[in-house]
Amino acid sequence: MSQFTAQQALDYHASPRAGKVEVVPTKPCANQHDLSLAYSPGVAEACRAIHATPELVNTYTNKGNLVGVISNGTAVLGLGNIGPEAGKPVMEGKGILFKMFADIDVFDLELAHTDPDALIATVKNLEPTFGGINLEDIKAPECFYIEETLKACMGIPVFHDDQHGTAVISGAALLNAVEIAGKNIEDCKVVVVGAGAAGIACSKFYLALGIAPENLYLFDTKGLIHAGRKDLNPYKAALAQKKDAGSLAQVLQGADMFLGLSSKDLLHPDMVKTMSAKHPIILACANPDPEIRYEVAKQVRPDCIMGTGRSDYPNQVNNVSGFPFIFRGALDTAATQINEAMKMAAAKALAQLAKEPVPQEVCDLYEGKQFSYGLDYVIPKPLDPRLLTRITPAVAQAAMETGVARKHIANMEAYTIGLEHRIHASHNRLNAFVASYAGTGAV
Repeated sequence: MSQFTAQQALDYHASPRAGKVEVVPTKPCANQHDLSLAYSPGVAEACRAIHATPELVNTYTNKGNLVGVISNGTAVLGLGNIGPEAGKPVMEGKGILFKMFADIDVFDLELAHTDPDALIATVKNLEPTFGGINLEDIKAPECFYIEETLKACMGIPVFHDDQHGTAVISGAALLNAVEIAGKNIEDCKVVVVGAGAAGIACSKFYLALGIAPENLYLFDTKGLIHAGRKDLNPYKAALAQKKDAGSLAQVLQGADMFLGLSSKDLLHPDMVKTMSAKHPIILACANPDPEIRYEVAKQVRPDCIMGTGRSDYPNQVNNVSGFPFIFRGALDTAATQINEAMKMAAAKALAQLAKEPVPQEVCDLYEGKQFSYGLDYVIPKPLDPRLLTRITPAVAQAAMETGVARKHIANMEAYTIGLEHRIHASHNRLNAFVASYAGTGAV
């Protein structure tokens, strides 16, 4: 993991211009003729055309490539409820990832709403502006209600990445890990620690992948979620075991998979020893310090399939491997929503990519280290440029097949090639732009 000081991080955000993003024009505005086209009187022609045919808004404006990254700052990274202003650097960062990985433009909006219904009303009224909404860093259980309500009342994709991004990436890892271990997914016992937005979404996604409900054990800070507890919200209750099966240490005995979305050092080495006799799967995603260190897990169970949220260990569970490409496919088909089939298509495409030979250009991004499908490589690296051309077409195809696409892609092969050209052109523009600030040609 790259090392830096607190001051270096602050300097990065402050200089040479405050913040990480800037709005720039895509059309010339250098003379009177340009000005008359950009604004008055020429802009009236675009307005009239859209008024007559509303679908033309995606032709004459950037709506079709614009995502709103929206947060109220109530559950920011590992920082908790720090508020909308303090959460803004994260939302700006999310905008950079959308642009760099999928050429999607972003307005980040930090809302001073802690009342879910007020936030819902605000976001709903923003629908004419955006082609999609990425909800971010909103605490559970409110986040579930907010997303469900907005999906039902808006005609554009609404996606809470804290939930579904983690589910898609870890789901891909689960698919491949089960295959490598020679196990049947319907027989696997899965233990999830952390019943917030990501934990609940991952649990539901694993059920969709084939995990049996009776084999999924979800823990929160008070212990196992089971029907005998009287403190469960509806989202937790839907995933409750019928009866109390004991402590985390007891439930982990014989478990095939552990997913941690909680806190550091929660998974003790002795617990790992009692897991499945063959290739236990451990995704310890607490950041920056996982529930168990990679070296410790490997020491007690060398045969384990281990992943974390960190870039300096194998099998990084990083949401950037999913959300830019999922949104790219949704926007390019003008989808009305990102449905379960589209998320499933993304997970399967990601899992399949891990089985392909890794080009040297990808290895070079990781100091020349070689990767091949196996215990230490069950999901592709986040910087693998092939993610765009594998996940995005799969998502677009699923959108069309499930009837949520308002735009049909007739030639998927040509579309995939076009994606590569698009991202290269975008990076060329950004290289020149960032070089004007940084004095270097690299982005």
